[in-house]
Amino acid sequence: MSEHPEVITPTETNSVWAERTGTRQYLGHNARGAQVRVGMGPGEFSPGELIKLALGTCNTLSADHRLAKALGDDFEANVIVATLKNEEEERYTDFDVQVIADLAALSPEQRDILTGRVEAAIERACTVGHTIEKGAGVRLHLLDDQD
Repeated sequence: MSEHPEVITPTETNSVWAERTGTRQYLGHNARGAQVRVGMGPGEFSPGELIKLALGTCNTLSADHRLAKALGDDFEANVIVATLKNEEEERYTDFDVQVIADLAALSPEQRDILTGRVEAAIERACTVGHTIEKGAGVRLHLLDDQD
């Protein structure tokens, strides 16, 4: 039995990790070898920016097949995520996800159909969106690296 039974056991598929590289600077990793610099300095993403990026790209990755079917496999798109923040509570109150693509070749009816299909795909597959919308428990465990 583990000394910390409430700790979720990290695996390659359920966890990421970050190592401290300097004052308020970390290097994030995943099991596939990707890295991201996290901090408040030049060339670094803040944690708030990462959650915005995670939500936006979760939306677009979830809907990519629907967009490709309507716009062609080589379509270009961007996603912007803007937020409103409650400064007193130090949290975001609203996320606004804007997917931008060239829709000029689509009729108004085709745009409506595509919008519905994109929304349905995101609703089915966007884990980050589901987590933000429904909330998730957060537990902190300060562990001794000698254990």
